[in-house]
Order: sequence, then C-alpha cells, then structure tokens
Amino acid sequence: MKTGESSWRSRVRASATGPFGHADYPLLNTLDYPGDPGVCGPGSASWSVLSDVAAFVGGIRALLVQSAHPEVVAGVADHSRYRVDPLGRLSRTSSYVTATTFGARKEAEAAVEAVRLAHQGLIGTSHRGRPYSADNPHLSAWVHNVLTDSFLSAHRAFGAAPLGQDQADLFVAEQARIGQMMNADPIPRRAETLAGWVADHPDLDFSPGMRDTVRFLADPPLDRAQKAGYRMLYIGAVSTIPARIRAILGIRGWPGGRRIGRGAVRFLRSVLGFSPSWELALIRTGSPIPEGIFCQPLPVDLPPDWSPYRLDE
Repeated sequence: MKTGESSWRSRVRASATGPFGHADYPLLNTLDYPGDPGVCGPGSASWSVLSDVAAFVGGIRALLVQSAHPEVVAGVADHSRYRVDPLGRLSRTSSYVTATTFGARKEAEAAVEAVRLAHQGLIGTSHRGRPYSADNPHLSAWVHNVLTDSFLSAHRAFGAAPLGQDQADLFVAEQARIGQMMNADPIPRRAETLAGWVADHPDLDFSPGMRDTVRFLADPPLDRAQKAGYRMLYIGAVSTIPARIRAILGIRGWPGGRRIGRGAVRFLRSVLGFSPSWELALIRTGSPIPEGIFCQPLPVDLPPDWSPYRLDE
C-alpha cells in the first residue's frame, strides 16, 4: 500500500470511529479469559452482524427510535450527561454492545451490571405525567428490543452478506439472552415478532425530550469531514424506520435514502473492514481468522507467548 493511500485511509478510519470513541474500550483484558466464548460465541449470527459497518447505521437508528418513547427519553433527559457529553451516550451504547456481544462471559456480565447499577434510583415523571423508573422491565425491554431490531434492520438493508430468515431469528434469539440478563420483559425471540412489537408499540408519542434527541442526532457536534460521512449514515438509518415511528419523530425519509446509506456503508467497509473486536474475540477463543476482512489494528497487543488454551490456566 502506498504511503499516501495509507495516510488517507488512516484519516478516514479515525474520522469514522471518532464519534464512537468517547468511552473506554471494554475488551482491554479479554485475553485474560482464553477460550471463553462469551454470551454469543464463534459461529453466532451476532458476531457476524455486529462486526459489520452496517452496525453504525443500526446504532443511530436505535437512538432515534428509542426516543419515540416519552418515558424512556425523559429518563435520558433528566438523568444523563448527554448535554455536556453529547457523544458519550453513543459511545457508551457502542461499548455496551461490544462487551455483551464480543466479550468473555465475565466482561458481558460486568457491562450489564454497570448499566443496572447506573439505572438504580433513576426515577421521575414524563411530560405526560406518567412515572418512570430506569430499571422498569418494560422500559428496559423497549431499549433492548429497539437496539436488536435496529441492528437487524440496518444489516438487512446494508449488510455485507444477505441474512436469511433463520439467521435473522438466530440473531434475535442470541440478543434475547442479553435482554434476559438486563431483566427486560417482554423479549420477542423471532425477527418478525420483534419488528411488529417495535413498529406497533402503543406507548409511543411526541415529547420535548424526543425533539431534542432528534435534533442532536440530525446534527451532532462533529467536524466537517465527520459530519459529511455521518450524515449519509443518518439518512440510511432514517430510511429503515417504520413510517408510523418516523411520523412520531417528525422526520421524513430522503429520496434515494437506501442508496445513499448503502454507498456510505460500502465505502466505509472498504476502508474499515470488519470490527477488530470480532477479530479479538476469535483470537481469544482460538477460532479460525477469516482472511482479507480485517483492516484495522487490534485494540490490544497480543502477548508474545499468547495461546487461547494455555496449560497453566
């Protein structure tokens, strides 16, 4: 690779991953658990789906759709630091997904416990007079199920490989294990059921917190280069949101939104490859490493004598 090409690729990688880098990387010590498959494991649909660049689109979509629930978004507005740390929530969501999907079992459990502890005692009343509690199983279900549905919807629209119905159902079932760890309820376990549960949810409505969230996600505080790429991912995300929820959010789709999103994801995939967290999880479990799909350096250094099955463990 020529030096000039290497330089621009590095700049694109830094620009694309920057908005998600406002939280500590959650798998710094994952090699301390050699052979541990975690919650999902090698060969899972989750490792394949969430390692693809289309997951960026899914994350944006999830935050948009989640904000359509007045009590959920009231909890964020009343208790989170997103006004002073606007990219922190996006990064923390990314960190949580990375830990629960690609981490060893203890890392996944630690990520879930951290969220549960953060939610304890966070109570209030939404603008429509309904009380909320951040650890309410039904509100947790909205957050979890929208996240799963959004990653799946984004992958089906923009993923590198077509996802059949069986694989889609497998992904939902795998992510349901994480929802159970969060005590969320109900948790659909089939893709079609999940999509209908989200699209037809009866508690959705306009709220002031939703308006602020949508404004932020439409125009986050990024530099000019980042904002141009992010905007295309945002347009792609909007194109996958059900019409009823788009109407509640007060946003319209763009002509050619799918095409715009697809082009952005393809370009980023050519530069970023697949997630280095997937590669790290494959290394931890001693699994075969696919050739030619990883472009980024590993997030941690491998010990010189690394083996996933050390006899002294």
